[in-house]
Amino acid sequence: MLRDEVAKAFKIVQEGGIILYPTDTIWGIGCDATNTEAIQKIYRLKQRDEAKSMIILLDTENKLESYISEVNPLAFELIEYAENPLTLVMPGAKNISPALIAADGSVGIRVVKDTPFCQQLIQRLRKPLVSTSANISGKPSPQYFSQIDQEIIDGVDYVVDLEQHSKEIKTPSTIMRLAPDGRFEFLRR
Repeated sequence: MLRDEVAKAFKIVQEGGIILYPTDTIWGIGCDATNTEAIQKIYRLKQRDEAKSMIILLDTENKLESYISEVNPLAFELIEYAENPLTLVMPGAKNISPALIAADGSVGIRVVKDTPFCQQLIQRLRKPLVSTSANISGKPSPQYFSQIDQEIIDGVDYVVDLEQHSKEIKTPSTIMRLAPDGRFEFLRR
């Protein structure tokens, strides 16, 4: 089942489509983080201002340096010891679509842990996966699949058939801005 869902999602994402999928936090809408056209589809579906950037998911912290110019070593410790999913916003974004890079040159990155679907899809894609909450901009983020608006479900190219009946309440990640000099601030706890 998992392997089949990874294969189906991979095909859609590789062809420039967008998917609705379970993450290590809440359900997300995603695509290939290097495909600007696919990213713009997500912005349109969410009715989201393109100035509000979305995050990317990686399967391992070893890939941080592929997408951030100068990674402070503290980033690796924060990721390793974080008890809850942690998104780090860091400057110097590179090798991703300009549509994901904030005006200040930063991007939010979360390394997914204990989430076989996301990890296997990212490994197979060999690129980061975009992740943004599965809601219309301004509406509450759904805590589980049954709370997702039909408009979102109908608007994606593929809905991953995993965890759809789970009622485990999931919450968004903690977001922390990390400067190259090691200074940090919490944007969302």
